[in-house]
Amino acid sequence: MNTELVIQSAKESINIVVLKDGRLMELHQLPLNKGVCSVFDIYLARVRRIASSLNAAFLDMGQDKDAFLHYHDLGAHFNDSREYVNNTIEKKSTRWNQLKTNSKDLLPKDGVIENVLKKDDVVLVQVSKEPISTKGPRVVSEISLAGRFLVLVPFSNRISISQKIKDEKEKKRLGRLIKSIVPDGFGVVIRTVAKNKKVVDLDTDLRNLIRRWIDVHKKLKGAQPPKLISVERSKVLSLLRDVLNENFTKISVDS
Repeated sequence: MNTELVIQSAKESINIVVLKDGRLMELHQLPLNKGVCSVFDIYLARVRRIASSLNAAFLDMGQDKDAFLHYHDLGAHFNDSREYVNNTIEKKSTRWNQLKTNSKDLLPKDGVIENVLKKDDVVLVQVSKEPISTKGPRVVSEISLAGRFLVLVPFSNRISISQKIKDEKEKKRLGRLIKSIVPDGFGVVIRTVAKNKKVVDLDTDLRNLIRRWIDVHKKLKGAQPPKLISVERSKVLSLLRDVLNENFTKISVDS
């Protein structure tokens, strides 16, 4: 079976097409919205107002429309994350790898947002859904950095493995390997494409993700919201990272 990847550049979008024996299998359209936040972008935001009826907060990220942050998207380790962010902004003696995961200070699952946030609070968030029509972006405070084989999750100690990896021996190998090299205070999601990959490939991917987190840490020092802290790499590159594998026999680019 011939599998082809076609990248087409249009006036308002970039289209990525997956063909198998000439038949359309996948179509991804990436709009070219310059100046608009993208999924996985990380911002230092300020709470504009609390919406108690929605159990959510609206945040100023410097965009045309305020971002929406629901209580359930704060994450269990929000208190640890907030302390780290505030200390880093104030340039206290916080290092990039001084991430606490205090199990005694977890947010309750059924809590209310006004007990956690108030107007003008500063929050580090990541875009989970881009703005559409009259709605602003949706954000989460659980930050994650995606690589080719791994996803790095600060303020976590959990190692998760893709359910699509069925081989128990391989799952144990991957789990032991990642556990031995990941720093304390970081969790990792092992992606499906990590199956049967060499140690050097996984270690390189993890090191790249850690460098990205160190860059986030540096940009937080002395930062004032609203501020863009980290930009997700090109949407095209991100999609190719997720779609492209060794099964493709041809790649075509229409520029």
